[in-house]
Amino acid sequence: MAEHETLSRTTGATVLTLVVVACAAGLADALRRRVRLRRRARHHAGAEQPVPAHAHAHHGTPTIPRQRATGPSAETVRLTEAERDAFAVLVRRLSEGD
Repeated sequence: MAEHETLSRTTGATVLTLVVVACAAGLADALRRRVRLRRRARHHAGAEQPVPAHAHAHHGTPTIPRQRATGPSAETVRLTEAERDAFAVLVRRLSEGD
């Protein structure tokens, strides 16, 4: 190691390089997904274009399936006046630390 190069400087440069490589890989993956979504949208719209043979090959690791955009509907329960009072007493006791 040269005299002007310190261990922290070398480590910092290595970490920075690794971060740049990871960001580039993430960007490439995001762009690949975007292209895939556009092709799928064109296909569903009826303007199907020829897809190259290599586009069907499996690239990288499998991904987690997308989550549903909508969740379950909110549930509500109507309480009687006595139940509301009992709940208020319970909340007061819990907040006091009994």
